[in-house]
Parts: sequence; structure tokens; C-alpha cells
Amino acid sequence: MISKARQERVDDEVLLRELTSAAVWHAIGNTPLQSLRGLIPGPARLYGKLEGMNPGGSIKDRIAKVMLEHAIITGQVTRNSTIVESSSGNTAVGLAQLCAVAGLRLLAVIDPNTSPTNVKLLRAYGAEVVMVPAPDPVTGEFLPARLTKVRELLAANPGAFWPDQYTNRAVLQAHLDGTMPEIAAQLGHPPDYLYVPVSTCGTLAGCSLFLRRHGWATRLVAVDVHGSRIFADPPRGVKRSLPGMGAPFTPPFAEGAEVWRTEYISEDDCLRSCRDLTLTNGILAGASSGAVVSAARHVLADAPGPATHVLILPDRGERYLDRMFADAYTRP
Repeated sequence: MISKARQERVDDEVLLRELTSAAVWHAIGNTPLQSLRGLIPGPARLYGKLEGMNPGGSIKDRIAKVMLEHAIITGQVTRNSTIVESSSGNTAVGLAQLCAVAGLRLLAVIDPNTSPTNVKLLRAYGAEVVMVPAPDPVTGEFLPARLTKVRELLAANPGAFWPDQYTNRAVLQAHLDGTMPEIAAQLGHPPDYLYVPVSTCGTLAGCSLFLRRHGWATRLVAVDVHGSRIFADPPRGVKRSLPGMGAPFTPPFAEGAEVWRTEYISEDDCLRSCRDLTLTNGILAGASSGAVVSAARHVLADAPGPATHVLILPDRGERYLDRMFADAYTRP
């Protein structure tokens, strides 16, 4: 007779096999690195890493994949587990598509800044949406309020698993094994500049670690928004509203990243650059991509030579149409 422990190991192996054999699993990663023309005048060579081509529409598919795989392998997630995660939208969607094929329950903790399209996507994948209606009373930010709700849900659901995209070291592996080796293979040489938008700072930390391990001389540019507190306190009264950009505190991943320069972008500039990207290259991308384009403009204003610039473009823009690409938000 098979022991209970042995049966649980068998069940976990079956769960992992079901997940890793799913079509969506194999569609994550290997996103295009595309030349961007007509965006910024001059001899510089610009390339966009089109993370919106992931099946869930963003770079967060990569971390959802590695966090869930690691959790199953280490026994933190089993067939009957409930997954609980805080997200501004994209990480939750990335997890939802994988939980759907694995038959896992997902509680996605979001807030009113999450785009309505992302909310609909989460429900379409079968996730349970937990809306945090009000910001944290101390900071006035939604992220601390979402994290408080996550802890409440973990207490109410014994055995539930929190991937915790803010501290989970598996996140780094997504970029050490995926994003950065892809750029190396697609470009054929290290870029002179690499632009990474920041929020949880997992992408920034993973890319930084790759550069250090491989001895690349690439200049890493962290792209933040006005009102964020990741690297410094913002001026009094400056607020953030665009989802997926900045943070109200310094995330643990930010502390170890080796950054050449930090660029702070206004939300208006994010939106204008999103429109420029659409009209010059036909790429409809989210606000963080607009921030990256604006950051490249700032750097090229100081160093306009024929260097190679790689821009991480984290997600697609369709889910933000009601806001970002409405006429009121895209005035020239």
C-alpha cells in the first residue's frame, strides 16, 4: 500500500507535469526584440523587448511561471492549494492563466487603479477578485492596503500560498534564465544601455545580477515615475495613479541592483511617449513602456552617439484604452 507521503509526492509530480505540458506554459518567454525606428532622431540604435507578446500580455507571465513552478517543486503548492497574491493587474493575470490550467484556486488582491480589462481577464480565467476599495490610511497608497488584505486572506485560508512577487527570489531566475539570455542571443552582443521600468524591482534586480555575473559593461537605467518612493522621497504633493509603476517604499529587490542612472518620468510624459510609440512603430503598449521611451530620450539628449539601447517594454496597451489612449489623456 502506498504511503500518504509517497502519494502526495506523486500528486505533486502529476500537477507539475500537467502545468508544464500546457500550451500557455510553452508560450511564455522568447519575446521579440524589435528595432524601433522613427522614435528618437539620431544615430542611436533602439530595440524594444516586446514583453506584451507573452500570452498573458506582460513580462509578469515570466515571474508567475517561475514562482508557481518553484512552489510546486518545493511542496509549497499542492493540488488543493489556494494561491493569494497582491497585484496591480499583470502578475495576477499571469498567475490566473497558469492556475486555470492547473486547477488551482487564485485569490487576486487588486485595487481601483487596476484596469477594468484586467479585472475581466482575471474573472475569465476563473480567478476570484478581491478588491481593496480604499488606500492605506497612513500612506494614502493602495499597495500597503493590498498587502494587509493578503495577510488577512492567508490567515483565513490555512495552507494558502503567497507567491509574494515583492521578495520571492525565484523572480530573479526568470530574468537570469529568460529575459537577459534572450536579449544576448537576439542582439548578438551586449547593449550599451538597458532601460528597465521599476515597481517591485524584480526585473531590475534580475537584469542587474545577470550583467554582473557576465561582466557586461551595459549601463542599466532604472525608470521610475514622479511620486514614487523607491529611490528617494518625492516632492510633497506629487501622487502616482498609473498602475504598475513606482512604489510607496523601497522594495527589497531594489537594494541590491547596480544602477547606472535613475530617470524620473512624469505621468504626462509616459502617456505622450506611449502615443509616440504607437504612431511611429505601431506598438500599442502600457504606461511603463512610455516611461522607458521617455527615459531613453533623456539619456540620448546627454549622450547622442551611435550606441545600442535596449528598452524593456513590459506590457500591451489594449487593457488601458479607456484611460491612456482616450483623447483627454493623449493631447500632443
